[in-house]
Amino acid sequence: MKRLITTSLLVSVFIVQPALSQGTKADYERAAALRRQTQGKVLRANIEPQWLNGGERFWYRRDDTGGAAQLVLIDANTGTRSPLFDADRLASALKDATGAPVDAAKLPIERLSMSGTKGAERAQFTLRGRDDQLWIWDAAAGALTPGTAEQLTAFQSEQAPRRGGRGGTGGAAAQQDTEIVFRNQTNDKILLYWIDTGGERRPYGEIAAGAERTQHTYVGHRWAVTDSEGRDLRTARGERRPSTVVIDASSSATATSQPQERAAGAPQREAPQRPPQPRNTQSPDRKWRAVVRDRNLYLQDADGNNEIALSTDGAAAEGFDGRVFWSPDSSKLIAMRGTPGDERKVYYIESSPRDQLQPELHSYDYLKPGDNVPQYWPRLFDITNQKEIGTDRALCSNPYSLEGVRWKSDSSAFTFMYNQRGHQALRLIEVDATTGAARAIIDETSKTFIDYSGKQYLQRVAGTDELIWMSERDGWNHLYLYDGNTGAVKNQITKGKWVVRDVDRVDDAARQIWFRAGGIRPEQDPYYIHYCRVNFDGSGLTILTEGDGTHTVDFSPDRRWFIDTWSRVDQPPVTELRRSDDGSLVAELERADWSALLATGWKPPERFVAKGRDGATDIYGIIIRPTNFDSSKKYPVIESIYAGPQDSFVPKNFRAYHNSQEIGELGFIMVHIDGMGTSNRSKAFHDVCWKNLADAGLPDRVAWMKAAAAEHPEMDLSRVGIYGGSAGGQNALGALLLHGEFYKAGVADCGCHDNRMDKMWWNEQWMGWPVGPEYAANSNVTLAPRLTGKLMLVVGEMDQNVDPASTMQVAGALIRADKDFDLLVIPGAGHGAGESPYGRRRRQDFFVRNLLGVEPRIERVAQGPG
Repeated sequence: MKRLITTSLLVSVFIVQPALSQGTKADYERAAALRRQTQGKVLRANIEPQWLNGGERFWYRRDDTGGAAQLVLIDANTGTRSPLFDADRLASALKDATGAPVDAAKLPIERLSMSGTKGAERAQFTLRGRDDQLWIWDAAAGALTPGTAEQLTAFQSEQAPRRGGRGGTGGAAAQQDTEIVFRNQTNDKILLYWIDTGGERRPYGEIAAGAERTQHTYVGHRWAVTDSEGRDLRTARGERRPSTVVIDASSSATATSQPQERAAGAPQREAPQRPPQPRNTQSPDRKWRAVVRDRNLYLQDADGNNEIALSTDGAAAEGFDGRVFWSPDSSKLIAMRGTPGDERKVYYIESSPRDQLQPELHSYDYLKPGDNVPQYWPRLFDITNQKEIGTDRALCSNPYSLEGVRWKSDSSAFTFMYNQRGHQALRLIEVDATTGAARAIIDETSKTFIDYSGKQYLQRVAGTDELIWMSERDGWNHLYLYDGNTGAVKNQITKGKWVVRDVDRVDDAARQIWFRAGGIRPEQDPYYIHYCRVNFDGSGLTILTEGDGTHTVDFSPDRRWFIDTWSRVDQPPVTELRRSDDGSLVAELERADWSALLATGWKPPERFVAKGRDGATDIYGIIIRPTNFDSSKKYPVIESIYAGPQDSFVPKNFRAYHNSQEIGELGFIMVHIDGMGTSNRSKAFHDVCWKNLADAGLPDRVAWMKAAAAEHPEMDLSRVGIYGGSAGGQNALGALLLHGEFYKAGVADCGCHDNRMDKMWWNEQWMGWPVGPEYAANSNVTLAPRLTGKLMLVVGEMDQNVDPASTMQVAGALIRADKDFDLLVIPGAGHGAGESPYGRRRRQDFFVRNLLGVEPRIERVAQGPG
């Protein structure tokens, strides 16, 4: 009887809501059109500086209304601006050359480069839609001439690696700047090539033996390294963070292009896997070749006539895997030997293949928490005496991964990085090449977890035995300088109640580190990114960026200046020219014009800060209101959640459109919050997630919304919904199960509802190893009987990221508990099925029906792809 009364009361509340004109057909129409209507409504949100010869001047395209644009020339020393060249004169010359009228305010220049000295520049460019013809403009003479085919090819080669345009109205660059450090540790020069989009190799010069080059590139761009005779040694790809690629005697094109020492936050593969056998196993002196056959190791002479067995006991259960590392003097050899680990496959049925009538069974490899991982150790061999030198494995007895094998230049020892299963120990281990004795140069331990997948950084200082290491040992993510010989910490480089977010550049000569920080300006949101520089000894800390927002920078080629673009969710981008030595402002270049966006009725999100569960810690989030918001009305509140511990997720930079607005336009106030357990704050803040993923910062989120509603009474906390996908799907359902008194309706898309069912690397990182009782205690399957609110589960039948059985097991537990819920299985869909057009429409309808009390079958309209 009590349940029936509660339901009746709920309905009686809902019946009055249609009078508020929420969830109507007009709302659906506005929601469907919102993304399109906000596009192109912000001018000058980003600029793309093109630096001229000498590095003291640059130009950029300044967009104006109606498709007009100016080409602006900036003197970096003074910040003074002038036209790049006489647009009227060039337009006239283009009209004469092409026979078509050209508007000087809308020059159809697609790509352009400048050369020559000040006052005598020559411009080379192609026109929009005609990239098969190069034009050369002599500004001083006013002469326009067509370029040759050879000049066009050279121009395309020069232009291809340049950053592309930035899309949208304030998003990230389409191609983000990054760097790859190529270190030549061979005894011969190496040749460097950039691989263009057509797969052609473009030569980028050579790197002498023992030298290195810091190569500017862009995320995703591919590079190849060959020896002096053209044999492939290594391939690499620009990563989001600067990376290092070491080319040594063991390098080959089939070897992994993952840098031996990852930058902070560099991607980590989902589980340790045995890499393919390198092709180039020849010793540096070219006298020997190491060969693995039938899991045993053999040594062949250069001619291949003589072969020596270095092992005879290799077997499928344990043996050599093909990775070998020669010492620089060819006297020693390291070969990796170990056990292959478990093979687990996840199976799923594709119910409706497009090319056949009958269903099709698929599978993929997928290690889960508790499975045996491949475990390999370095075995050391003395080539002169053709015998193995025993090595001490006490410091690396239980590896999750063991990588980055690297010889000292004098062949006296080698090092490798050991990541212990359970991620509570991370060591840089050195092995003496004569005795096999091992010692930990760096020994990082934690009682909870080491965030190896997001905050691992190791950099060797060129010309010294020093190491730069990242650690959270003092409670905040900072950098330390080590003596690489003794393993002693020479000094802590950065320190304070703020965090190093990324290392961008290490200048060995100047002994300086250029890095990104969060929380370093205490008066600002701690998640805002600021760019900084510090000396190796910790002195000279300089915060280069200033504006109250999150920043991205673009340095001049000689790094004397940088373009700083900063914004907030409620502040469109501001672009400034600053000096790199002290961060001082040279000139404000542009302040984005969002007047056209505001004219549509668009409202910026509101930043809001409130105390978390402990009453002391600041929790940050944003509030997004519909464009037809009426402060006299009451609105249900819906939280878009993703509480994965690997990062923080509340938008910080300016966007004209947030995906959650599509739901909000139907009559909801949307919120995004970062609770405890997510990253980029203190170690204690992060540790809340340890063996506790079900927590998801939900107590902080509830406290935040209550504080927000106290200031904004239009937020109706009697009707709170929540949705998310993947880890966010786990979080959304967990909110209903653990805080059903607050969250009344939720949509969980492709959730990893039981961490024992999900991928090993992500879940063991936070939930620990071995698999303990915490896994079951945190499982939504275990908690399913606690459901009281309205729930929709969504899953794609072909999900290869999260085992789709994870959702089905929750459904089974809910059925056993006799709980009502909606289940949407989308045939042919993979991970993120809920973000398909159909999935999004069903999610909208779910919240309209269950939080507004409106029947969407009558009111909704067809949704586009979005």
